[in-house]
Amino acid sequence: MSQFWRMPGLIRLLIISATVLLAGCSGIKYNLYEKAMNHELKKAGLCLKTIEVAGKTISLLESERSENKPSIILIHGFAANKENWVRFSAYLTDAYHVVAMDLPGHGESVKDFNLQYTYSDQVVYVNEILTRLNIKKFHMAGNSMGGAISALYAVAYPEQVQSLFLIDPAGIFVYDCELTRLLEKGENPLIVSCDDDFYKLIDFALEKKPFIPWPIAGVMAEKAVANEAINKKIFKDFHKIPTDAFIDAIEKIKVPTLILWGEEDRIIHVNNASVFAEQIPNSQTVILAGVGHAPMIEVPEESAIIYMDFIDSL
Repeated sequence: MSQFWRMPGLIRLLIISATVLLAGCSGIKYNLYEKAMNHELKKAGLCLKTIEVAGKTISLLESERSENKPSIILIHGFAANKENWVRFSAYLTDAYHVVAMDLPGHGESVKDFNLQYTYSDQVVYVNEILTRLNIKKFHMAGNSMGGAISALYAVAYPEQVQSLFLIDPAGIFVYDCELTRLLEKGENPLIVSCDDDFYKLIDFALEKKPFIPWPIAGVMAEKAVANEAINKKIFKDFHKIPTDAFIDAIEKIKVPTLILWGEEDRIIHVNNASVFAEQIPNSQTVILAGVGHAPMIEVPEESAIIYMDFIDSL
């Protein structure tokens, strides 16, 4: 302490200032994150809500609901969250009632290690949520794991789903990809253990990466690291259904289906789009050049226009 006070006044001031800044850095970062997200939600016409469903706390985003607005339900992928849909939703909410939920185990929703997180279990959870919201008919869109859940939802509850939008959906892995080869070596880039893993995951999953300011990216990284344990359980759970069983199930889909795939997807090979198209009778496929695993994040406007044109064509 005596050495500190013997330092020149300017040096002492710099040290004190740096200490105060670092001490408050986390709080400032989260404050900036909340302000940025609130700004994005307002621009997109979405409101944050929390509901209780069958003993589970569920966080969701919802736009204005009215009789003349058809409902669209958005289902995110593994280790993702409802915020993945915000910029995409901004192009929909003028004409549609949009709901983007955090699935159990994800985002701000319940994280219970005693729950099961298979595709089939998540289908049941989504049905409980939509029943609680009193939404009886809707268009459904899902990315990655959310695409697999959406497809199986249309099989389980055909009277509710008016159309399907499957974005780089999971469930079919006939064609191997870079992720497959990494998993065979015992590596899983989808599980984030440290901040650096998060940034590597962004590079791995997205070909066209949106600009994310440091405070926002820093909070996202911290949240991903905090979810490491539950993500490991979810990843193990949703791989329990064999590809052959999934393929047999989606043959029963009757609703019009649009399959959208990023040509540079390193997580699920783009060639699997043809298998989906073969199995779903009333389907069409669009492949986006230069796009990775999450088109609704990478090219939200283009993805939304393709989707709205599809719904309009119905």
